[in-house]
Amino acid sequence: MEIPLLCYRSVSLDQIRSSCSLPSSVSDYRCFIKQKTLSSVYRFSLNRRKWRNPFAKIRCCSLHRGLQPRPKPKPSKFDADVEEETDLRDTQIKKPSARVCSQLEKLVLYGRYREALELFEIFEQYGGFDMGSSTYDALVSACIGLRSIPGVKRVFNYMMSNGFEPDQYMRNRILLMHVKCGMMIHARKWFDEMHERNLVSWNTIIAGHVDTGDYVEAFRLFLIMWEEFSDAGSRTFATMIQASAGLGLISAGKQLHSCTLKMGVGDDIFVSCALIDMYSKCGSIEDAHYVFDEMPEKTTVGWNTIIAGYALHGYSEEALDMYYDMRDSGVRMDHFTFSIIVRICARLASLDYAKQAHAALVRHGFGSDIVANTALVDFYSKWGRIEDARNVFNKMPCKNVISWNALIAGYGNHGRGDDAIELFELMLRQRMRPNHVTFLAVLSACSYSGLSEHGWEIFQAMGRDYTVKPRAMHYACMIELLGREGLLDEAFALIRGAPFKPTANMWAALLTACRVHQNLELGKFAAEKLYGMEPEKLNNYIVLLNIYNSSGKLKEAAAVIQTLRRKGLRMLPACSWIEVNKVTNVFHSGDKSHAQRKEIYQKVDYLMKEIAKHGYVPENKTLLPDVDEQEQRILSYHSEKLAIAFGLINTPYWVPLQIVQGHRLCSDCHKAIELIAMVTRREIVVKDASRFHHFKDGNCSCGDYW
Repeated sequence: MEIPLLCYRSVSLDQIRSSCSLPSSVSDYRCFIKQKTLSSVYRFSLNRRKWRNPFAKIRCCSLHRGLQPRPKPKPSKFDADVEEETDLRDTQIKKPSARVCSQLEKLVLYGRYREALELFEIFEQYGGFDMGSSTYDALVSACIGLRSIPGVKRVFNYMMSNGFEPDQYMRNRILLMHVKCGMMIHARKWFDEMHERNLVSWNTIIAGHVDTGDYVEAFRLFLIMWEEFSDAGSRTFATMIQASAGLGLISAGKQLHSCTLKMGVGDDIFVSCALIDMYSKCGSIEDAHYVFDEMPEKTTVGWNTIIAGYALHGYSEEALDMYYDMRDSGVRMDHFTFSIIVRICARLASLDYAKQAHAALVRHGFGSDIVANTALVDFYSKWGRIEDARNVFNKMPCKNVISWNALIAGYGNHGRGDDAIELFELMLRQRMRPNHVTFLAVLSACSYSGLSEHGWEIFQAMGRDYTVKPRAMHYACMIELLGREGLLDEAFALIRGAPFKPTANMWAALLTACRVHQNLELGKFAAEKLYGMEPEKLNNYIVLLNIYNSSGKLKEAAAVIQTLRRKGLRMLPACSWIEVNKVTNVFHSGDKSHAQRKEIYQKVDYLMKEIAKHGYVPENKTLLPDVDEQEQRILSYHSEKLAIAFGLINTPYWVPLQIVQGHRLCSDCHKAIELIAMVTRREIVVKDASRFHHFKDGNCSCGDYW
């Protein structure tokens, strides 16, 4: 397909201003550089360290005092490395020897930033030592390397209080230091007070605004810079294309694309990757692929970007094909490549592809990478292999909070609430600070497993012990937990007492509890609230319909059905699938298109007779959450039953079956599968739209509540 990107050459950069509706002047700020306003509040503490050779001669007494500010000592020698003060009556500036400054610079050169800042503390403690531009430059690098806001304040304070006169290079470095450490207010003030700005200055402040998500201000500054210089480098264009993606403005992105072609930087790797990302995020995957095809050299970043673009739009199979093309091209794959592929496998529900990606991850030397392994933990957790997820987690040499959250959530989804709580407690013992996602995962686990006492303890500890303010999603978990226990009045009181307006999820949790416990009046009230928030969401009507059906309110149930028809809401056909011998087999309810349909239906009939001996009686009165009336008439041949029959026929007796479906299990199938697992002595795992169901020995991990 021909993509007419070359027509963008006719677009001028000046059109961006009109398309973005941005102002054209830089706002004034108050003076930032005043020595008197920079005080000792900028001091910070560092961890104690033992000095090793070749710095053994340097002794920092403050290290032994916890690096706290102390009174200025009487004049003394600085371990024979600091020269004598020169006529204190004329000047207060002392000059350290070149050897001490050299030692500080060497620390930075070797990446020992924290030790460099500890050595800098000596200068600060004694005060008044003059340092050269190269030493200040090294300190700037140390602050950037550590992303240390206190370090930035201390170094900057020392520069200004000792009369350091930065040249253009150092002014840009000071600006970069503030930007990289996220101090955009200070960075902007410093930028506005600069007497001379070059392209480096503009690029730095623009990139800072883009990194912090202030895309509109970045565009405004870019247009002012363009008016002043009429020039920009490839990095600048890449940054502004990123801003276009952030704003979702494909028109601005196309104009910038046109400019890169005119300026001769369209083939730059940074520009190309930014364009691929921008077109992907703005919904034009064809343009993204065109840019990728035009890249003179397809790098790892370029491949990763186009693969992620396809995955972003749901083209999982195409993304997987691109991955194989990347592998065949000989380009080196990195941990981001494998992280993307694992997530694609999760979407495709392909355990086989995920195992291949896992093996490739280890084979390419990324077996200990935290990002890729966290993606594996998440994948195995979401697709029924919770033990594999735990094995990957245990082998990770370094874990972050996302890694812990993935496994805790996995245990919760599999109905293993006790394991989720135990892992959460282990996380706390290892001094890993939980965030709101951690609490959501562990509270969901408590809700799924009916651990009400633990749930309340953790919910109350959120704000009290960990300063994590409960959000609506946490309240929804607690409402579901109360509803599971049948405490509907308490659940309703929790909604009314929430410190914010109740959300749809909170009312939906209450409505589900009302359906399970057949509380018609409260369920109707919750449904009315949901209708006002989500008038087109089908499941809200279906849950209320189930309440009316189970309560014998046939007239009211008919009214709900009429409402569904009037609104044109219709349920999609239920679908289940199972992977056997690397082939995915898809089934619909009453499906007779499969090549083994005769064997499958015979197996289903046999299973129904067997479980009838153990008390199974088909249900006929409950309309399912995601199943239409036609499927209700073919209850014995629901898609999940057909998939299970196929799996029993085509796999050895010792292999657990794993079924995936896009709808929730109906109560009839849930009871049937419990008994099927018992009579066949098979473990059957079903992942439905709600959670995992592990059927074994006639029981389910959900405790018959979902």
